Amino acid sequence: MSNPDNKVPLVHVRNVSKHFGEGDTRVDALRDVSLKVHPGEVVALLGPSGSGKTTLLNVIGCILEPSSGWVSLDGEIVYDGRWLRSDLRKLRLEKVGFIFQFHNLLPFLNSTDNVAVVLSLAGFDKDDSKRRAIELLDYLEVGHRKDAMPANLSGGEAQRVAIARALANQPRIILADEPTAALDSERAGIVMDLLRKVAVEQEAAILAVTHDEKIFDRFDRIFHLRDGRLDDQDI
Repeated sequence: MSNPDNKVPLVHVRNVSKHFGEGDTRVDALRDVSLKVHPGEVVALLGPSGSGKTTLLNVIGCILEPSSGWVSLDGEIVYDGRWLRSDLRKLRLEKVGFIFQFHNLLPFLNSTDNVAVVLSLAGFDKDDSKRRAIELLDYLEVGHRKDAMPANLSGGEAQRVAIARALANQPRIILADEPTAALDSERAGIVMDLLRKVAVEQEAAILAVTHDEKIFDRFDRIFHLRDGRLDDQDI
């Protein structure tokens, strides 16, 4: 990991809380959570079911509004008691890439088009979108499967295509929810090595929710969530 001391964090969360419901039915999913993730870091978010991991990921990804707190992404304050951007979809396209446990590739599009569709949504023309998609697939060592349909990809290949899709708009923040849970040890290691490559070469910050013990040694730091509260444990 590169030394983060002199770098502005790409993800900076301060005193974020999130509750659902009110009164007797209120559930405090996050309680005063603060964290930073710097360029070049690959960081894990661990905790038991219901501890708030996915809630925190969705807050950072600007999908779920906090009840209180402050959030900065890539040097821009995006939440300070309220959203400071009116178009959150555009904000996500600009700043954040998402990777999930299951690749969620569109079954009727081949690998190239599954990546290119994100660029098309962002306003790129068709030829530029396909060219960028093929570059990303090559970068993630799955370019030889650029014409394959999702049903014909292995689990590891499909997850690499999903990573390419997450990188399509060149976001510097990658949020991954159980990215290796559906993979065996060898393929999980390959995926994590590729994410490390992305973090280092593109100066990206990667925050992954995981229960996958076989990849713990791939992280720079591990954050532990318990009952919505965060403990920071360095590896």
